[in-house]
Parts: sequence; structure tokens; C-alpha cells
Amino acid sequence: MKKLMATGVVPGVREQGRQVFPLAALQQLQARPVAELTVLGMAEVAVLRSDAPTRVEEPDRDWIGFGAALNEAQLLAALSGWWRCDPARVAAGGVLPVTVAGFVVAVLTGLAEWESDGTAGTAGRFRFPKARLAGYLRDLTAPANAAAPADPEDARLAGQLLGTRLPSVSGGPIAYVPTRPTTADQPATATEGE
Repeated sequence: MKKLMATGVVPGVREQGRQVFPLAALQQLQARPVAELTVLGMAEVAVLRSDAPTRVEEPDRDWIGFGAALNEAQLLAALSGWWRCDPARVAAGGVLPVTVAGFVVAVLTGLAEWESDGTAGTAGRFRFPKARLAGYLRDLTAPANAAAPADPEDARLAGQLLGTRLPSVSGGPIAYVPTRPTTADQPATATEGE
């Protein structure tokens, strides 16, 4: 809840004095559907697990993280890189959902090219300089794409993912989520004649 409150993506939250998270907003979030990843056509998709925006002093951006108050250019710069990840694996998914507390709040595409920070091995960090912000939310309780993507595929992907729940587990900002349920995830079914 604290992450959602800090990003400004839930209206009516009060952080001054006693913290208040509106009951209606909580009920709307509980009813959010789980992201339907099978339509992506890939075996897995990378997920950027973001935190609230933090000011940084870098030549190409002023912020890292997700914040509903950031403008589109600030948000794209804040979300498009310098993570420890397998860049080929991120690019292979073709889309990078950005989550805060397990909810998709932004969608990045255009991930085919990446740059390294020059650190060798798995300690290296990567960014995606041609990433596009296909969509993002200003209000998670009434998800509507605040971007106007020119590419129809970007608009479709953002429409499918924004506002959905997308649980992921990772020790860092990037998680890799299978898009198809495994047999362990599916309930056992009886075959005819049993």
C-alpha cells in the first residue's frame, strides 16, 4: 500500500497526519483482473518492478521510478534503464510491463536495442535507449491510458495490460514471468473412464 500511496496513482489517498486509503479505491483494486499474458505469444515476459519516483543527478534523467505526477518524457527516462538484467531476455518479450505493488501502471515497447554501462559480467547494468512509453496510468482505480501511442500495436498492448494485476518475484527490479501456465499451475483433471 505504501508504494501505491507514494506513486500518486490512487486518488483520494491522504498521507498527511493519519494515512488514509479510501475504501472504494481498495475495493476497485481488489477487483482488478490478472494480466492475460498468453496473448503475448512469447514464453516469458520481463516485468519492471518499480518503486516511487526518486530524484537523481544523471545527465539523461532527473528521476528513477514511477510517479503519476511525472510528465511523459520524465517518466520514459525514469523507466527505460540502467537495471541489472539479461537484456536479450527483456527484448525477446517485446513488451515490458511496469508494476507498482503488483499492478501494471506503465508499458514500455521498442526494446530491441540496449546499451551497457560497461561493467563486465552479470554485474552490468543496461538501458533501452529506443524504448517507447506505450502507455501509463495517472489513476489506477479508473485505468485509462494517459499516453497517445502512434503505433497501433503499442496501443493494443497498453490496453491489454494497464491496470491489471501482474504478480512477480525477483531479487531486483526485473522479474521474468512465464506467459503460459505450467502444468503445476493447472488443476488436475480426470480423463474419461476414470
